[in-house]
Amino acid sequence: MPTLHDDLGRRLAFERPPDRIVSLVPSITEAVAVTVPERLVGATEYCTHTGDADPIRVRGTKNPDHEAIRRLTPDLVVANREENRRVDVERLEASGIAVWVTEIDTVAGAFGSLRRLFGEVLGVGLPSWLVDAEVEWSRPPTLPPARTLVPIWRDPWMAVGASTFAGDVLHRLGLSNVLDNAPERYPKRPLDSLVALDPDLVLFPDEPYAFRAGDGPEAFPGGASVLVSGRDLTWYGPSLVTARRDLDERIGGALGEVDGGRGSSG
Repeated sequence: MPTLHDDLGRRLAFERPPDRIVSLVPSITEAVAVTVPERLVGATEYCTHTGDADPIRVRGTKNPDHEAIRRLTPDLVVANREENRRVDVERLEASGIAVWVTEIDTVAGAFGSLRRLFGEVLGVGLPSWLVDAEVEWSRPPTLPPARTLVPIWRDPWMAVGASTFAGDVLHRLGLSNVLDNAPERYPKRPLDSLVALDPDLVLFPDEPYAFRAGDGPEAFPGGASVLVSGRDLTWYGPSLVTARRDLDERIGGALGEVDGGRGSSG
């Protein structure tokens, strides 16, 4: 195999396609489990969608168990610039383990990164689910450009800003992010300043903070509040096949209720 470059431009050389993979990224864990389950030997505790694969758990995305990873003798560890720590990547590489680092800030970027991972690194070609997802997300937006806020944490309150995968998902759906001009990728703001933005729509994902009907929407009494799957909004993998349709339906229904004067939707 030729020398390849990961999403950060780092050079990696493989004698053959890796067949013992540890994934430290939940989205990519699901993608590997669906496509080449027999190659997935390790994953984090947050990797909840592993299908028929049965990987050994190697702790979390921010505190992986290096000794457990080494015992699995992987020929590839997959990490992500946002999800994982640089120090962990460097420590794994220092112990002789190849680490492929992804950087995914847009839907198009996700498709390009996944194409290279499966086609160039793993040598399995283009998975059918990836083809289906690209077709699904190539459709023009159908939702109105509602001014939208997406909290991801409370106490302190944090929300989705610009230059993020979730922010790009909003634009792909036709929505307008009220924090697009914030300098931070995930702005931290007092609640009253977020309420003062007067969003038409507030989306409450169930991860990383598990927002639910009685925990989140009550803080934003105006406009529409919608509980959504965090996997639909932030994961890049097989979930992209159905995420567009699911988000369109939930959000479109809520905006229709507000327009019709019937309030918000959970």
